[in-house]
Parts: sequence; C-alpha cells; structure tokens
Amino acid sequence: MSDIKSLDDLKSAVGAAAPVAAAAIVRVPVRDKLGRAYATGKRKNAIARVWVKPGSGKVVVNGKEMAAYFARPVLQMILKQPFTVANVEGQFDVMATVCGGGLSGQAGAVKHGISKALQLYEPALRGALKAAGFLTRDSRVVERKKYGKAKARKSFQFSKR
Repeated sequence: MSDIKSLDDLKSAVGAAAPVAAAAIVRVPVRDKLGRAYATGKRKNAIARVWVKPGSGKVVVNGKEMAAYFARPVLQMILKQPFTVANVEGQFDVMATVCGGGLSGQAGAVKHGISKALQLYEPALRGALKAAGFLTRDSRVVERKKYGKAKARKSFQFSKR
C-alpha cells in the first residue's frame, strides 16, 4: 500500500485486483435427487413451499390446478410473471403447497417461491428475476390494531359536546 504514490500506480493496482474479485461468486444449481429445486416463498401471512422441475408448464397448488385454486385471472397472471420475466414459459412444472393468509397473499407467496426455486435450479436466470424484484420478500404486513382506536389508525367520531 505504501508503494502507491500517484494515480497511475493506483489504477494499475486496482486493475490487477479486479479479476480476482469478479471470479469470487460462482453459483451452482441446487437440485434434489429427483431433479427438483425447492424454495419457500412468503407474502403477508402466507407461506408457500414450492418445487420446480423441468416439464410442460403445469402448475399445481395444494393438489389443484392453478386455474381451479386461483380462479381470478389477476392471481393467475401473478403466478406466471416469473416465467415470463425469465423467458422460460412452459418449460417447468410447479408443485406448491401454500397455507395462511388470503388468496392474494398466497399468490404472492407462490410467486416468490417460484422465483427463488427457478434461480436455484438455473442460476443464469437470477439476473432477470432480481432485476424484476421477484427475489425480494415483500415485507409489507397488516398494521396491528391499537388500544382506543377503531382499527389500526381510524379513530372513533369526536364530539366536543
């Protein structure tokens, strides 16, 4: 460190150290003996356990087809987003079990789980999924009700007399 006396010396020192830092992180696929990748997804109070394996694009949630479990088209679209962003529609089968929360939270949990499982199965997909924000858990939860309030923030009607 003491032999750096000019900007040119600093540039050459940084240039020599850069390739070592770039090669530090090498992600390997994480799969079980059946060739599946597993991940847990969470959203609000819902928790989803998701298994992803190569297939025809079939999505099964709690033993039912996706269209039967998530009847609203908006929720089905949420589940398809990770495949669309990663450009792998129809290439993976998904088996998920989800509990807790409502349907919207469960759809978000399955989406989070699918995204995490896809990047574990194929690490090359991580960049697209991370850029779309699908690997980050949405930490927003319902605010608790406070004492003396009607709900979390709503007050009872005030009257001076």
